[in-house]
Amino acid sequence: MHHLSHFNHLAILVAALVQFFLGAVWYSLLFAQPWMALTGHKKSETGGMPKGAVASMAVSFLGGLILAFIMAHIVIWSGASSLHDGLFIGFICWLGFVAAPLLSETMYERRPYKLFFINAGFWLVGMLISGVVLACWQ
Repeated sequence: MHHLSHFNHLAILVAALVQFFLGAVWYSLLFAQPWMALTGHKKSETGGMPKGAVASMAVSFLGGLILAFIMAHIVIWSGASSLHDGLFIGFICWLGFVAAPLLSETMYERRPYKLFFINAGFWLVGMLISGVVLACWQ
């Protein structure tokens, strides 16, 4: 078992921040319109943040921190230490822990596949970058 001192805590924090800011760009700039239409979200009439946005952002950051911490375990256990290794870890974690369950959830809930691709695409990019950060920065 690994002791907490074996982890690069700064790399974990940076991976979580990358996911957080990627989410901000992904869902507010790149895919805002289709994501809002597919999920029923409406743009705030006042121009400010929607109700509950701050709590959602805090939970999002906390989730990214947990995800980065778990990925750091996988990086250490696998001996990953290069760009290629980090991309591979990010991809297999995404495939097994995000894409597979998200796809079945999408099918059971009869959600549009476009929403699956928006959400799964965000996690793919975020986990690839996180895998690289965690593998290369030990």
